[in-house]
Amino acid sequence: MKAVGHTSLLIMQETGAIKGLSSAEVIASRKLHGRNFANGQDHSRFWEAVKDVVTEPIFILLVVAALVYLGLGEYRESFIMLGSLAFVAGISLYQENRSRNAVDALNKLTAPKAKVLRDGLVMEIDAADLVIGDCMMLEDGNLVPADGELLKWNDLSVNESILTGESLPVVKGLTGDNKVFQGTMLLSGSCIARVNAIGKSTMLGKIGQSMGAIAVPQTPLQLQIRSFIRSMVAAGAIAFVIVWAVNYYLSGSILHGLLHGLTLAMSVLPEEIPVAFSTFMALGAYHLYKKNVIAKSPYTVETLGAATVICVDKTGTITQNAMELAAIYVYKDDRVIDYTILPFDYSEVLEFAMWASETDPFDRMEKVIHEVYERVSPTDRRKRFSMFHEYPLEGNYPIMTHAFRDGDGETIIASKGSVEGILAQCILDEAGKERVLARTRELASRGYRVLAVARYDGVMEKMPESQREFRFDLIGLICFYDPPKSNIRETISQFYNAGIEVKMITGDHAETAAAIAAQVGFKASPEVLTGSMVMGMDLPELQQRLKPVNILARMFPDAKLKVIEALKRNGEVVAMTGDGVNDGPALKASHIGISMGKGGSEVAKAAASLVLVDDDIGHMPTAVALGRKIYENLKKAIRYIISIHIPIILIVTLPLVLQWQFIDIFSPVHVIFLELIMGPTCSIVFENEPIEANSMNMPPRKLTTSFFSIRELSLSIVQGLMITLSSLLIGQYALRNGASPELARTMIYATLVLANIFLTLVNRSFYHSFITTLRYKNRLIPLVILVSLFILLVCIYFGPAQQVFKFTSLSIGEFGKCLLAAVLGVFWIEVIKFWIRRKG
Repeated sequence: MKAVGHTSLLIMQETGAIKGLSSAEVIASRKLHGRNFANGQDHSRFWEAVKDVVTEPIFILLVVAALVYLGLGEYRESFIMLGSLAFVAGISLYQENRSRNAVDALNKLTAPKAKVLRDGLVMEIDAADLVIGDCMMLEDGNLVPADGELLKWNDLSVNESILTGESLPVVKGLTGDNKVFQGTMLLSGSCIARVNAIGKSTMLGKIGQSMGAIAVPQTPLQLQIRSFIRSMVAAGAIAFVIVWAVNYYLSGSILHGLLHGLTLAMSVLPEEIPVAFSTFMALGAYHLYKKNVIAKSPYTVETLGAATVICVDKTGTITQNAMELAAIYVYKDDRVIDYTILPFDYSEVLEFAMWASETDPFDRMEKVIHEVYERVSPTDRRKRFSMFHEYPLEGNYPIMTHAFRDGDGETIIASKGSVEGILAQCILDEAGKERVLARTRELASRGYRVLAVARYDGVMEKMPESQREFRFDLIGLICFYDPPKSNIRETISQFYNAGIEVKMITGDHAETAAAIAAQVGFKASPEVLTGSMVMGMDLPELQQRLKPVNILARMFPDAKLKVIEALKRNGEVVAMTGDGVNDGPALKASHIGISMGKGGSEVAKAAASLVLVDDDIGHMPTAVALGRKIYENLKKAIRYIISIHIPIILIVTLPLVLQWQFIDIFSPVHVIFLELIMGPTCSIVFENEPIEANSMNMPPRKLTTSFFSIRELSLSIVQGLMITLSSLLIGQYALRNGASPELARTMIYATLVLANIFLTLVNRSFYHSFITTLRYKNRLIPLVILVSLFILLVCIYFGPAQQVFKFTSLSIGEFGKCLLAAVLGVFWIEVIKFWIRRKG
């Protein structure tokens, strides 16, 4: 909880006797009514994690294997399986807890906030901490965090479509409608409302449409991996039954046959894949957070690496949002006053721009207007006048109008906004309008943001319902310069190098956008499209017109949304930045919506999938690189899993199918120890791999329905087959030279473990040689290799372990033969990679 410095005019002027709850009353209300959760989010999920672990197929297989060993009287093996069971469960719980903590930390950072009045102070708290009786303060653009009853309001209209399905705004405070509801959005005005329902008791909670209850659709990669795992489980179940039946037929022992079936089922199940996937995504999101980028969902990380187009706003994204007053154009004198070379001076344009601004401004331009007016005005009239009516910023070409009155009844009505919007309501002939538009283009070509200023001098007995009913007198233009961010040129260059198109979507004039684009290194655009041009095209035409265009000016919400849809239809993976209320629909429609953390509205943050904590788009190339790295490393991990599972499966099944004299090569004890080596390798080692050296100089990957190409999958399968061949051949070599079954089993196992180590090294890149990747920074690689070798040596040379695994000690020569077989079974891929590099 923190005190809030900036408050709206309404809060400052009208809180009056409203002091809000005291700290003691907040505690009492929370004890009585609970917290503002709609779906019981405050309960512990530990037992859910335990349930997930004990229902995993591998856990069930380990339990059954331990029971079978008990049935066979092999108590030592049974206890080993139970120990492995505890280890596997512990690893799963650790990984689940690690992933969950990363996601929870991010969820806490992105939790919605609420402004409340407590102990007479305005505080910003998590929306979940609201209690019944709290006085919440809301302004246009806010999402209502709980149901409440209005105490104070001003020009208040609300979008209640989430409850009613009706998109038209609802005006509050009229005809007895004095309630606001959770999940609705303030379109205009501000209010103070006393909370009368939270959590499940709100209108939204009762009808079951809470955002937390809406199922998030799974990404293509999630669906692909789930489908792959289901196929493997089904294959494992079928193979289990077949092997059990064949072994029972050959041995006559149900338990013996069951043990063989379990061995095969354990070798088939790729339980490392879902662990690796969830770990990669959750930790990827956490790494983004450390780079000042908050991912609302860990699975957003998957899409980042595939982004092909990024649509950026100008103000606050490309520029610093540090608006400085640059020039004023006085209409009646047809004169431009250039403040870049002249000192600030009083102007009627400046004064009426001040009256048309918020009295307690938070927008940078309006702050500058007030600051300059205070410095140069002969008489500061702000204290004499008070606002009695305001019309909020609205319209495709937005304008805003404020009405003030002093104690003597003198009235000031001022308006400012887009040049087109103001001119549409001004009393000007066509020649006058053309003169203003020419000046606008001239000033905009300098990179200035240009607003028009007007006044109304008529007499009105009653203020009209809409500011569009006024007929204004134009006073002039006021211009601001917002310099580009210092790192934006480098950022745009990084996007281009990564094969990502950059398009500027701005509400500013085309000339302003083009001037800024030239300053920051945008690629030359053959033309500029405007919002009205966009809305005048059908989608197929717009799809074609958008391809060469990288500047879109005078854009409004409907036009932005249409552009996003057209880009998506072109097959682009679209990222978009935005911070305003009106950016919400387009942010939601894009594949990756990016909101600003400091300057972004609540609506923009709610609609976006990423939030830039410090509003710096310079983090986005890093985020894209991380997305590409995670996708690359996940593919490496899963290809490794496929390659190493194939020899385990075939070593269990081929001797049985081919009716070799020695078929009991591996038992569940062998398989589970191989799994314990493989699990950390794929989910820990590969997650820590750095990005490929050339990744950010390659075009984005294409979003496809398949995770692997035929070539990639075929190569991984061949890797597995070659390791199988080398392992079985070394076993056959030993048997044909009079070796005992124990020695053959030991040599097969040693070859497979050594091949696993080598596979880890060569699969770090499918382009660069393993010698190159040895220089990659990954401190876990030597650790995993040493641990794997230590476990192998203990199994081979430590007496009690030999008895458990039915191994025998290897001579130096025999171990060397296993090493050679492993090298031949794995390192042939280096020849393929050399050929790829030469060809590429």
